[in-house]
Amino acid sequence: MAYQFATEEWVKALQEELNNSEAYREAAKNWEGDFYFIVEKGQGIAEDIYLYLDLWHGEAREAYLQGDPASKKTAFELRAPLDTWKGVLNKKIDPIKGIMTRQLKLKGNMMKIMKSPKAATELVESAASVETTWPE
Repeated sequence: MAYQFATEEWVKALQEELNNSEAYREAAKNWEGDFYFIVEKGQGIAEDIYLYLDLWHGEAREAYLQGDPASKKTAFELRAPLDTWKGVLNKKIDPIKGIMTRQLKLKGNMMKIMKSPKAATELVESAASVETTWPE
């Protein structure tokens, strides 16, 4: 089944993929921190979309579309326009390189991210395995 990117259904499918991925569980076993993955307004996106993921020691404990981002403070925010997210999920943009080149804008402890590149890679692998349709 295909899920439209940046929806509640899509982020729930990602949570399921992460929790079923032995590679992610192993790569992220020391990771603690939650994220907002933010899809910026533009290109068929009427307003910024906040996807929340609570990642804890190789498990995605929570995942949902956050309606009011001010109501929850996260350890990290990763922000990009739709085309950049599409590039990441199609494996044309490496997430760490995307952060370094500011294609993906990171708010949070950069050193923590840089210490866990394999976890980031496996997160993208799981996200890429979610069958995705894209907003027009």
